[in-house]
Amino acid sequence: MIPARSHLLFRLSVLLLMMALGSSTASAGLPHAIVQVLERHGVPQDAVSLWVQPPGASPTIAHRVDMPRNPASTMKLVTTLAALDILGPAHRWETHLHTFAPVENGVLKGDLYVLGGGDPFLVTEQVWKLAGALRRSGIERIEGDLVFDLSHYDVAPEDPGEFDGQAFRAYNQPPHALLMNFNAVRFEFRPAEDGRSVQVTTDPPLSRLQLDNRLRLAAGPCEGYQRGVAYHVEDAGRVRLEGSFPRGCDQYSLLRTALAPEAYAHGLFSELWEQWGGTLDGNWRVGTLPHKDAKPRVVHESPPLGDLIRLINKYSNNVMTRQLKLALGVAVYEGPATVDKGHAAIRAMLARNGVDTLGLELDNAAGLSRSNRITARQLAQVLQVGRNSPYMPEYLSSLAVSGEDGTLRRRFVDAPGAGDMRMKTGYLNGVSAVAGYLRTARGEDRIVVLMINHPGLQHWRGTRIQDGILDWLHANG
Repeated sequence: MIPARSHLLFRLSVLLLMMALGSSTASAGLPHAIVQVLERHGVPQDAVSLWVQPPGASPTIAHRVDMPRNPASTMKLVTTLAALDILGPAHRWETHLHTFAPVENGVLKGDLYVLGGGDPFLVTEQVWKLAGALRRSGIERIEGDLVFDLSHYDVAPEDPGEFDGQAFRAYNQPPHALLMNFNAVRFEFRPAEDGRSVQVTTDPPLSRLQLDNRLRLAAGPCEGYQRGVAYHVEDAGRVRLEGSFPRGCDQYSLLRTALAPEAYAHGLFSELWEQWGGTLDGNWRVGTLPHKDAKPRVVHESPPLGDLIRLINKYSNNVMTRQLKLALGVAVYEGPATVDKGHAAIRAMLARNGVDTLGLELDNAAGLSRSNRITARQLAQVLQVGRNSPYMPEYLSSLAVSGEDGTLRRRFVDAPGAGDMRMKTGYLNGVSAVAGYLRTARGEDRIVVLMINHPGLQHWRGTRIQDGILDWLHANG
């Protein structure tokens, strides 16, 4: 007869053995070649999570995969999959134009109301189409104001510089119900013909934007931070440019914000309305439709979601992703859009598809946050759901292709892995991540999640680590 204590120890030993066997499908540690890549760049193994898995099977490498980490922009994989699942790839956003005053001989005897619908891609071309549709409806002159109805969103004001102190960087633009061109202006710099000054133009040209150009032309090659251009927004609509611009630069551009979204929308619409032969007598103001159920005079539709997520994931568009998250909340919980509704919709979608959400922190659905957290296992589950989804073609085609486009366009060029990886990259100071789908040199598919959280990790070093690990996985994974 086995003593009770010995029996307990025997059962415990069997349990431990079963646990060990159950985890034996995954590598007990990182492969030596990957350890060497990390050591070469001074990154400890405990700062890294790596998941490598044949789809539908157990992982072959599972290193610190249950450690919640900051995923940077790979969080967009979660948001865009939720969008396909909730909205469908054919979903389009609408922007409505309403008239409540009479139209006489082509003259609108009052205000033009613009009802924003949170369109994430209301760029110049789309606004041009919107203005053209209004012109074709029989209106040539607007005697009143542009009245912007922003009631589709119920989002608290935020400081665009809170994340990194760069309030006028285009990627920090907060969500807005009527966001045109991401509220961004491209400033183009080139030496003037007089050989002494710097010529500055803007795209789009906005009448409300005032430039105070104090730039000097100086000798030297085309290099240096912002090519010597110091950018200041003194007040709403006034930009001061200072510094020395190198004579060696034929052309240089900066993408920045400068105006309130409403002032930007007024300026852009006015410019394009004039191109259509229209006249706007008034200014702009924020208001609400007198009759919410009124039939719009013009309905403008965005491109379909299936097209837009390609822009989001391939080029890591933060502003579009945040607009997208708010649309999810409206679709699930009705309007107006709020941040909490958007987060809840994403969590519910993940849970419905069997993704573990324990410890998941969705502070910013685009990844532009120091508080976001997800584990490599959870992100791998998201990728598995995406691969099995009816919308798998749209999801996979939204990712950057190694050596071909998006954020991987200049990586793996003429390398064995060119064209064999569809990935989403992510970077913050101290964070480097890449996740997606890899086809090995043997033609076998893998789901890959790599997240590195290490203080002081620079963008270039993180990229080299990613490349070294992905190269090895392509050859040996």
